[in-house]
Amino acid sequence: MLSDFPAMPVLAVTDLDRARRYYEDTLGLSPGDDVTEGVVYRAGGVDMLVYPSAYAGTNRATAVSFNVPEGAFDDEVARLRERGVAFQEFEMEGATWRDGVAEMDDMRAVWFEDPDGNILNVQATPTA
Repeated sequence: MLSDFPAMPVLAVTDLDRARRYYEDTLGLSPGDDVTEGVVYRAGGVDMLVYPSAYAGTNRATAVSFNVPEGAFDDEVARLRERGVAFQEFEMEGATWRDGVAEMDDMRAVWFEDPDGNILNVQATPTA
């Protein structure tokens, strides 16, 4: 069954060179192997493929979520702001927004878009 095999997030972009600059310089991801389809990044032990497509940015839901330990969340959000990342705010039942950060129960998170409109998320993972 599919549960026996790894899954990989896949993000479509219109301009692979521009996407590389964003994912490497802005988000700080290290490129892995260049593949025929695009470039593979490794984040937290998971591979993510970024590839060119005419359908880039058409998904209006969160495409990739990065889970960050609660103690590192504020620093990571600050680093993203320093690199020019603008966070989105939107209607979400039960959420309180403070400067682009959603707070709800024991969750804190931010959402933002890459240059093609793919929606990315950074979420604080509660520590035990």
